[in-house]
Amino acid sequence: MLPATNNMPIVKYPRAAEPLWHEWDRKAQKCGLRHTVYAVNGDQYTGEWLDNLKHGKGTQVWKCTGAVYSGDWKFGKRDGYGSYSIPDPVTKEYKKVYTGWWKNDQKCRLLTSHLCAALQGYGVTFYAGGKHYEGEWSGGLRSGWGRMYYRDGSIYEGQWLENEPNGQGMLRLPNENRYEGGWKGGKKHGPGKFFYLDKGQLFEGIWAADIPKCGILIDFGRDEAPAPTQYPIPKIELADPDGVLAEAQAMFDDSQN
Repeated sequence: MLPATNNMPIVKYPRAAEPLWHEWDRKAQKCGLRHTVYAVNGDQYTGEWLDNLKHGKGTQVWKCTGAVYSGDWKFGKRDGYGSYSIPDPVTKEYKKVYTGWWKNDQKCRLLTSHLCAALQGYGVTFYAGGKHYEGEWSGGLRSGWGRMYYRDGSIYEGQWLENEPNGQGMLRLPNENRYEGGWKGGKKHGPGKFFYLDKGQLFEGIWAADIPKCGILIDFGRDEAPAPTQYPIPKIELADPDGVLAEAQAMFDDSQN
């Protein structure tokens, strides 16, 4: 006797075809490491993505300027450590303009507590004419402690505020003469000392807007100076030189205001 068989027909329903745009949309979504992606304006980016935003390590090239940024990205903006370079208009060779820390697409001084001790927002920027700055930044501006190397060989080291020397700092000139003291808005301001090492003299006094207003000039290292004055500075004959100086300093010194 033959076993019973189920002769019921099997019905197969055709799978609905997925619209082509679904596949195209999946391919257009950028996440993870991708090859170079070109924008409509000609800019190009090579690197990592997250939810269609530049995120991770990557390099951006701007077509209109030729500028290149290579470094860290976060949700579509430069954030972390990276370098920014531009092509020389004559030689077309790339020159680094800034290397350091970025926050929210700007050069910055990071203030996050767990990173501050390690990073300090330190960055180096190169300018036209051969000068460059290395130090701290805030909001894309030189702010905090930093050092500027100028084209003529002068070096300023000290405090900065919004791209200007501000606070306490030292300016050393190419001939080794130097100023140590207060600054305000990029100019010598407040109590300070100017060492004329080439002549063997020292001026200590009060400055206002880059102009020495009052102080005392004395011989300082005159015997070792390469070009000393012909005669030493004579002794002051005022009855109360300290009192006169103190009164003048009180008149001009607004460094505590």
